[in-house]
Amino acid sequence: MAEERGRGRGRRDDRRRGRDDEPQSDIVDKLVGINRVAKTVKGGKNFGFAALVVVGDQKGRAGFGKGKAREVPEAIRKATEEAKRNMVRVPLREGRTLHHDGRGRHGAGKVVLRAAPPGTGVIAGGPMRAVMEVLGIQDVVGKSVGSSNPYNMVRATFDALKAQASPRSVASKRSLKVQDIIGRRTDGASEAGLADVTEA
Repeated sequence: MAEERGRGRGRRDDRRRGRDDEPQSDIVDKLVGINRVAKTVKGGKNFGFAALVVVGDQKGRAGFGKGKAREVPEAIRKATEEAKRNMVRVPLREGRTLHHDGRGRHGAGKVVLRAAPPGTGVIAGGPMRAVMEVLGIQDVVGKSVGSSNPYNMVRATFDALKAQASPRSVASKRSLKVQDIIGRRTDGASEAGLADVTEA
């Protein structure tokens, strides 16, 4: 009976591994930072490494994760797995930039993101650039106005990205047509709430 249970569990594990690997074949990852950490114990200090990784499919989905281990490769692997589990979808305009400007904050980290016209490129530094590249954004202007800690910057960047709203989602919430939202934007709407959500 024990052997049967063992065989069944093995098959389930195989199916689970296959299911996890299939949809993530096109995911790219970037190492944002790695630190050496120390834990003081009775016999001295135990050294390890902490890694911060961002992943994305370059089609509007991205996530970040952190991992700790005694060796660098293992820390990176743990961070990558956590990042893949915590991916979020961000609506993009024309698949290249944001729908509107945004601000994000986490702790002392503050960032400002602005949509940009074609040809601008990714004007952002360090951790913010890594997030934009794995997300697939081609034109954006980003500025960090707070802490330069990479953990806070990445979390603040995702905070700003989660606030992005597409014209389709805004139209559904307001019982309007998408053309009404886009038309008002091109006509230079003065309504504050609409301008905040749809401003290019």
